[in-house]
Amino acid sequence: MTIERNTDIEIRLLIEAIYLTYSYDFRDYSGASIKRRIQHAVRQFGCSSISALQARVVHDPGMFMQLLQLLTIPVSEMFRDPEHFLAIRREVVPLLRTWPSLKIWIAGCSTGEEVYSMAILLREEGLLERTIIYATDINPSSLDKARQGIYSMQNMHGYAENYRKAGGLRDFAEYYTAAYGNAIIDGSLRDNVTFADHSLATDSVFSETQLVSCRNVLIYFNKTLQDRAFGLFHESLCHRGFLTLGSKETLDFSAYASRFDTLAKPERIYRKS
Repeated sequence: MTIERNTDIEIRLLIEAIYLTYSYDFRDYSGASIKRRIQHAVRQFGCSSISALQARVVHDPGMFMQLLQLLTIPVSEMFRDPEHFLAIRREVVPLLRTWPSLKIWIAGCSTGEEVYSMAILLREEGLLERTIIYATDINPSSLDKARQGIYSMQNMHGYAENYRKAGGLRDFAEYYTAAYGNAIIDGSLRDNVTFADHSLATDSVFSETQLVSCRNVLIYFNKTLQDRAFGLFHESLCHRGFLTLGSKETLDFSAYASRFDTLAKPERIYRKS
């Protein structure tokens, strides 16, 4: 019991040290999730304890950037949960057409797969040219990879199948060029994309938007931070704007549940009341 308590204390001190030193705020991330990642980091970096990891992180920004990769887990795929994108195509796009121009915020964009999925969908629906996409994340390395738009060819077959199930209208291979075992995404898909560092834990709203997509991010937050994020999304969205979440996330028990209407419950698509 004492060992467990000491571990929890060390984790709290590490998270506080990260916040004070680098201004990255993990204090309201899910306790169980952050604990697993930190214990994995201790083993991976060969530290004798969490306190030893803290000492290295505080004095070595390079070590912190390595730790950040483990704390944020940049894992994604294109057209993940195809039924979600199919619902956007069928239920949301017809309503997006009613605005003369669009701003879309993809929060927690990771390495960019979600961004390019949305850009492809919007292009096929004739909306991309009048859309600005804000793609944000707290991980600079993930943002760099998102900007590059280069992914392993090994993943393309699965992505193509997701795309087909999501109602894709063309041959998925038209959206990338194969080279040296990688797939290079068509650069024109990011012409209207702005990639930027943004933390849902510490930063504020930066623009009015018609759609906010934040998928498979909130599951790593505790309720306090989830409600903060929902508050940002609500503030950012224009009247009757859309919010889309991941398959394991919901507005139902949040402080903002009454401020959104459910458009497609299984696909986690909501509309600002």
